[in-house]
Amino acid sequence: MKPKETILIENGRIIDPASGLDDTGDVLLRNGKIAWMSKPGMTPVNFKHSVIDAEGMIVCPGFIDLHCHLREPGFENKETILTGTHAAARGGFTTVCAMPNTEPPADNVDTIRSVRNSRDKITGVLPIGCITRGRRGKEPVDMSALLRAGAVAFSDDGSPIADDKVMAGALEFSMKSGVPIIDHCENTAMNSGWDMNGGAVARELGLRGMPDGSEESMIERDVRLNRDTGGVLHIAHVSTAGSVDIIRKAKKAGIRVTAEVTPHHLTMSETYVITAGTNAKVNPPLRTQRDIEALIEGLLDGTLDLIATDHAPHTAADKEVPFDKAAFGISGLETALGSLMALVHNGSLPLKKLLGCLTAAPAALLGGKYGVTGTIITGNPAHIVIFDPEFSWTVDPEQFVSKGKNTPLAGSILKGKVMFTAYEGRTIYKNESLHLEMKG
Repeated sequence: MKPKETILIENGRIIDPASGLDDTGDVLLRNGKIAWMSKPGMTPVNFKHSVIDAEGMIVCPGFIDLHCHLREPGFENKETILTGTHAAARGGFTTVCAMPNTEPPADNVDTIRSVRNSRDKITGVLPIGCITRGRRGKEPVDMSALLRAGAVAFSDDGSPIADDKVMAGALEFSMKSGVPIIDHCENTAMNSGWDMNGGAVARELGLRGMPDGSEESMIERDVRLNRDTGGVLHIAHVSTAGSVDIIRKAKKAGIRVTAEVTPHHLTMSETYVITAGTNAKVNPPLRTQRDIEALIEGLLDGTLDLIATDHAPHTAADKEVPFDKAAFGISGLETALGSLMALVHNGSLPLKKLLGCLTAAPAALLGGKYGVTGTIITGNPAHIVIFDPEFSWTVDPEQFVSKGKNTPLAGSILKGKVMFTAYEGRTIYKNESLHLEMKG
């Protein structure tokens, strides 16, 4: 691993949602930490250092992705910890939580440790353990052992927990441990197989549709169970207006629940399937414009707590097949900020709210542990991202460092680009257009 650097970031607009800071100033990174913050030109530096002029750019805490598929072990043809964390760095993410649907799945101590202690990572990588053995939904794992090995949450991601007793047991463990239980909410009893969102577009394309109720009925079940257990329930990738309503009512009733939404569910409707084909096939499916508006409103009023990418890289062979045979998923780490900034530019979402959903909120769900604070207060680890909110660029999947080139955004022009990412004071990504000057 490269040595820690001394870097002075000058003249940037510093936004730290956790502390409420929003001001122009300088930030000094030294010995892996935020060493100094000041008004422009007020930082005392009499030693060798690098300088980044961040005028016109945003300086904020590194993004935290609570829901990411790094595919290792077992599916290294799709992604590895090395390629996935390089993609994360390009997207401004300094910490990613690795989902457990690997091979073997993260239902054992050895797999948890191998992910947590990987030497290939350039960002923080926090493993999420399975709830049940083999993600089969039946036999619970030894959660205490996985927690000691380094798991930071539990989920059978992609495989919903259908058994009420198993889910209640997991929630009871979370109540005692404080560690989140993340559920992929899909009532498979309502599905005989599906390809995309149910409705007029699916009928027009002759594809099988997934009803809203499949997601909503499972969220209702989880909320009901957590009303009695008081666990740490977190709902993954919320996608329907009805789901937002259920979570809103649960929170008003005092039931402990948090929820995430993805960049693609906030910015893309089911019509993307018409133009992008299998690259727009994702689980849960892209929904309607009405659902998008409800999801944005859910972020604005606090019903939805955070944004997570659900980065799901696949090979070309996984996608270049008939729609019903194609894999679900979008490679999203490198386009997350650019796509989300469209909501800022069109006035749908305030910039500070967006950044809070990528930094302070996921850090809070993790309890501020694991060196993940989501804030840039002096003395904290130097997890920093600099981005240009006005920088326009064209999405070219062949330029992705992720192995997954599967995106419905190919050829799209996005406005907002990460220019620099630091993890523990080390530069892990610098855009070629960003000038860095050595001094001292």
